[in-house]
Amino acid sequence: MPLRMDAALPALDGGTDWFNTQPINNKDLEGHPVLVHFWSISCGICKESLPELNVWLDKYGKHGDKGLKIVSVHMPRQESDTNLDDVKKAIDEYEVKLPVAVDNYHTITDLFENKYVPALYLFDAEHKMRHFQAGEKAVKMTEPVIQRVLGIKESVGG
Repeated sequence: MPLRMDAALPALDGGTDWFNTQPINNKDLEGHPVLVHFWSISCGICKESLPELNVWLDKYGKHGDKGLKIVSVHMPRQESDTNLDDVKKAIDEYEVKLPVAVDNYHTITDLFENKYVPALYLFDAEHKMRHFQAGEKAVKMTEPVIQRVLGIKESVGG
């Protein structure tokens, strides 16, 4: 059964490799809203959304001392997606600044019961799920909820 609203943030332990950070666990994220982003190198839409997530890291991650934390989880959809060199190449090509967990054994993916890429799971500062969105419009649909969770009143047009 997929995660439901108010579900607790599942453990982020179990990534086979990490890029742009040391391994992250839930304790590292305490007191912060958290966005968990699932993507795959074989997903074109996923790669197109990576620059926007970098913008969010800059825009919402520095929102006071309780800014948004974003953790990106690379979820392989096929055997070729498990190649670490290819994952690193995509991270470099799209200038990803986010911490990226490579989930080659679907340990994190299974804890989230996630089946989609791209997929975004937003948790408030108490680590209760407040939003889930998947697919082509996931990024566009999630930003207003991030603003609400952070208590930001954004003007029309952003």
